[in-house]
Amino acid sequence: MSSLEDYIQELWIYDTHEHVAAEDERIAQRVDPLQVLLSHYASSDLVSAGLSLEDLAKAVNINIPVLERWRIVEPFWSRAKNTSYFQAIKIAVNDIYGIEEVNEKSIEELSNRMNIENKKGLYRKILKKKARIERSIYDGISDIVDVDREFFAPVVRLEDYIMIRSREDVRKLSRMQGLPIHSLRELERALELRVAGILDKIVGFKIALAYERSIYFEKATFNEAERVFNRIMSSKDTFIRYTRNDGVRVTVPDQISIEEGRSLQDYMVHKILQLAAQHECPVQVHTGLQEGNLNLVSNSHPLLLSNLFMEYHDVKFDVFHGSYPYTKELADIAKNLPNVYADLSWLHIVSPTSACDALKDWIDTIPSNKILGFGGDYRFVEGIYAHSKMARTHIAQVLREKVDRGRFTEEEAKNFARRILRDNVIEVFKKAKA
Repeated sequence: MSSLEDYIQELWIYDTHEHVAAEDERIAQRVDPLQVLLSHYASSDLVSAGLSLEDLAKAVNINIPVLERWRIVEPFWSRAKNTSYFQAIKIAVNDIYGIEEVNEKSIEELSNRMNIENKKGLYRKILKKKARIERSIYDGISDIVDVDREFFAPVVRLEDYIMIRSREDVRKLSRMQGLPIHSLRELERALELRVAGILDKIVGFKIALAYERSIYFEKATFNEAERVFNRIMSSKDTFIRYTRNDGVRVTVPDQISIEEGRSLQDYMVHKILQLAAQHECPVQVHTGLQEGNLNLVSNSHPLLLSNLFMEYHDVKFDVFHGSYPYTKELADIAKNLPNVYADLSWLHIVSPTSACDALKDWIDTIPSNKILGFGGDYRFVEGIYAHSKMARTHIAQVLREKVDRGRFTEEEAKNFARRILRDNVIEVFKKAKA
């Protein structure tokens, strides 16, 4: 019989969250190591360490020689490489490309090796052969639903129907759906048609509005939302004449603030959740830390969602990122409410210590079917592999400690690992099963 650690390393898993581009898009162009590795996460730590946004833009500008760009980044890389974002990079470049450390001596060779491997079959090699990921739930951000089903199963955000701030926003929806939208009722109808048209392709919905506003969504009335919608539709467009050679006149739509649009936003979020209940679609929600810099984590506290969890008891909510740093609050919610699931997506690379501590706590507080163990949350495929390796290691460490203390038998620990890395994802996202 294999050891617990071997069992977890060899287990084929399901991944709850990815943003990676399609393979055809990736291999269609030459890849650049800094442009890829700094597409997110590590770049945020570099900025936090003092790198200016202007120099970050230079660092990912492929028209500048890579060695010259490395010299811009290196002082800040050396300050930030202690973080787990950089640990993931180190694992990826070592395991996939045989580069022990990214530095001035290796950056050009890393570029060469990445481009040698940048061909058809890259995703199968990394996601299947190395990461042993059976399927990943895909968040294309722009509501992409046509994905390679060998690797991905999509969720959609539908934020275009929520964050409406101008008449042009309404016009875009009207053009997309091919029907007039002049009233809130027609907006609701457009949303219903959009959902009906993609139900056979998606496995759920995603709410990621914590990047723009608080995730407390009040129970706005139709009249409150309609007043906002009507205000938007009665706004004026501004014409600006540019003094260029052609004297082109550009239309600039007037728009309301996010705060002014809150009632309409709240109403449409509730409408989406009603559709989720109707069609038995789970809903993923971003909570806790936001990617990037200068965000307000208080906007994404999981307790702000309590009214939604209570009202939409027939909707399964996949609550992301362990709600870090609010992991204990999420434990309380998931322990009490049958429809709330605690997801460790992203957290393994945000803070391995917090991921392990959260899992230790959740094992003691949350029923095992309510925990989802891994979501890579990467824009580049190498990061998915590295994150999956870290997640397996963390989960194995936590479960080994439980076994050594007599909390679990070895077999119970294996069953728990299979639940959180595979079975629970299939149960929540039934249509994601490969």
